[in-house]
Amino acid sequence: MTPTKLRALDAAIELLGTAGLRALTHARVDDRAGIPKGSTSNYFRTRAALLSGAVDRIVDREMSEIGPDRPPASASELVEMLCRLLESATTTHRTLTTARLVLFMEASHNPALRETVSRGRVAMESAFIPVLALLGAQDPQTAASAIAASYEGLLLHRIARHDCTDPRPTFELVVRAALS
Repeated sequence: MTPTKLRALDAAIELLGTAGLRALTHARVDDRAGIPKGSTSNYFRTRAALLSGAVDRIVDREMSEIGPDRPPASASELVEMLCRLLESATTTHRTLTTARLVLFMEASHNPALRETVSRGRVAMESAFIPVLALLGAQDPQTAASAIAASYEGLLLHRIARHDCTDPRPTFELVVRAALS
C-alpha cells in the first residue's frame, strides 16, 4: 500500500474516532492527512470503499498488536495478554478503537460493511485458535469466539461508558471456562 493511501486511511480512522461517521468525507480525509485534494477519492471512489478500507486498516493495525514475541504458555499469561491488549486499545489506541466501534454500528445496517467487519473478526479469532489449542482447549474455535466476545464487550464498556473496571476477573473466568 502506498504511503499516501496509508495516510488517507489513518486520517479516516482519526476522523471516525474523534468526530464520528458524519465527519467522514473524502475532502476532510485529504485535509486531515495533508495530502493533495482528490487523493482520497482517487484511492477510494465511493464512501463505501473508504469505510471498507478503514475497517481493513484497523484490522491490520490491531493484528500487529496481537502478535506477541511468543505465545502465552499458560492460562494466566493469556489473561495478562488480554488485559494488556484491552488497556492499550482503550488508552493509547482509544481513537482507533472508537473508530472500530463506530464502524461496527454502521455495519448493523450496511451489509457490505458488515461483511468487511466480519472478515476482521474472523482474523482476530483465528490468531487465538492455535494458542488455545496449545493450552488445551477442547474446542479452540468456540473458545476463541467466547474470548473475543468477552473482549469486545469489555472494550465497548470502556469506550462508551469510560468504565475502567478491572477486566482480569472476567478474562480469568472466560479463559478458565474455555480451557476446561
